[in-house]
Amino acid sequence: MKSIKNIVLVIMIMGLSCENSKKADQEMQGNEDVTLKKKYVVYQVFTRLFGNTNTTNKPWGTIKENGIGKFNDFTEKALKEIKDLGVSHIWYTGVPHHAVINDYSKFGISNDDPDVVKGRAGSPYAVKDYYNVNPDLAENVENRLEEFQALIERTHQASLKVIIDIVPNHVARNYISLSKPKGVKDFGEEDDNSVVYHVNNNFYYNPNESFKVPIWKHGYSPLGDEKHPLEDGKFLEKPSKWTGNGSRKSQPDMNDWYETVKVNYGITPDGQKDFDELPAGFENEDYKKHFEFWQDKVVPNSWIKFRDIALYWIEKGVDGFRYDMAEMVPVEFWSFMNSAIKMKNPDAFLLAEVYNPTLYRDYIKKGKMDYLYDKVQLYDTIKSIMQGKGKTKHIPPILDDLKDIEHHMLHFLENHDEQRIASPDFAGNARKGKPAMVVSATSTTAPTMIYFGQEVGEDGSEHAGFGSPTRTSIFDYIGVPAHQRWLNNKQFDGGQLTSDENELRDFYKRLLNFTLNSSALTGYYQDIHIHNIQNTEWYNNKVLSFVRWSHNEKLIIISNFNAKNTYGFELSIPQNIIEKWDLKNGDYTVVDQLYKSYTSKLKVSGNKAEVRVDIKPLESFILKLN
Repeated sequence: MKSIKNIVLVIMIMGLSCENSKKADQEMQGNEDVTLKKKYVVYQVFTRLFGNTNTTNKPWGTIKENGIGKFNDFTEKALKEIKDLGVSHIWYTGVPHHAVINDYSKFGISNDDPDVVKGRAGSPYAVKDYYNVNPDLAENVENRLEEFQALIERTHQASLKVIIDIVPNHVARNYISLSKPKGVKDFGEEDDNSVVYHVNNNFYYNPNESFKVPIWKHGYSPLGDEKHPLEDGKFLEKPSKWTGNGSRKSQPDMNDWYETVKVNYGITPDGQKDFDELPAGFENEDYKKHFEFWQDKVVPNSWIKFRDIALYWIEKGVDGFRYDMAEMVPVEFWSFMNSAIKMKNPDAFLLAEVYNPTLYRDYIKKGKMDYLYDKVQLYDTIKSIMQGKGKTKHIPPILDDLKDIEHHMLHFLENHDEQRIASPDFAGNARKGKPAMVVSATSTTAPTMIYFGQEVGEDGSEHAGFGSPTRTSIFDYIGVPAHQRWLNNKQFDGGQLTSDENELRDFYKRLLNFTLNSSALTGYYQDIHIHNIQNTEWYNNKVLSFVRWSHNEKLIIISNFNAKNTYGFELSIPQNIIEKWDLKNGDYTVVDQLYKSYTSKLKVSGNKAEVRVDIKPLESFILKLN
């Protein structure tokens, strides 16, 4: 009987302990029931540029002149180095077969007209065949799909997940799939093009009108000075279709997305939805319920085409997608598409480009997106601070505004659309990205994304052809100099990097790996910046500080965005953090986790806690409480 009583007592104590732990969790987040999340790091790589060792960089240069990277350049060694950088997912940008200015006619591929192609290499967002891959990227064009499948397998063997693009809002003007499965019809193949709109038309039309090539301005000419046989200011398209960015003109402007045509998702020309909408409150249902909802509904033909494309690539082993301009497509379609993907792969990584903050919650909750770009709030604000214009006090309100969806807001400082940090139009110095990167990577549970070459300070200064420098060109064949120094003739060992470039890559490697392994970064957050602005002498708006914690890890994170000044102060830890961390009076050692070379003391006395911080220009500390 005594032993039974002891067992009962132990069970009661264990139950009370669990209840107290749950209560502590709720108190930490203001009585919110929080589920700890997993951190991810996405490495975006422009596939055609990654393995190119050619340094010629002639504007508008051909493949022969400027070189190109291939799928096969992502060797086991290359992928291991990417993985070791602190990466969980790799986004191979520009994989689906898009319009290019190369003659592949002997392989049965139609030539593309420079009058409706941007750059010599073409825009990766003007997809010509969704059931195959860019022939430029293959050693053997006939086996290009097999070469990409082999890359998927190598990537998985390196313990990395594969993401590719899907561009649902538009396709290339000359879309035609040579590789579509039996029974699949091309976009527009069954359209009634005698009408502007029909719910099951894939495109919008201007009946009885022919497409006209834009009027080129400011001395622009496709392919620069070269005259291509197909460059004649004409492209046969009758009736003309609406252009990808929504222009209804049969002759779009040269600043329109003239190389693409807009896909019709059952939205009438006057903006009415020609399909079922989700019931009230359905944003709270899981993807399984969303999948069930659409099973007995009739949906527009374009919905089915894109769902089938996504499932085709999931079947090939792709682990997720980055959706271009997702907000230009109705949220109900995303419910239909993403729920179907999740039924096949519940762990699929679904990332969307959405720039309107008022739509964030709809696209996450109704559209079943996993992650959205945090562009117009966090990225734009951090960029302003890096340029010396903004103040760090503007960051905490953004994090507070997004706290209910913080895990879903992917953070980045570079991608193919944005200027390189080191370019003069952004920060002019790659080192200015260091404090910003720490804040971006550690302030929430959201994934972090970096763009290849960012980790070695690439400045995007090459004149590639279409477009202007500061962004690494996505339209032309070009070399990426700082990245090529890391590439080191495909040894992937950084053998040609400068000491500054090596130091920068080492910083990224330390930071990214820490984020993947820190339990505190999947736990709780509290701003201490505003508290210190109000209470700490010498503390200022060139510095940002916050705390992150879990049950077994407590971090004080501080970054100095000033490129010239060192700051010293007694950083104050608010009383409620003392209570949440259950700190007793006394001294606690804190050690920086990035370089392990900075140590300080957190001194706790009553309701007061301070840690001495001396922080150099562009330096950051991730101080772990021992």
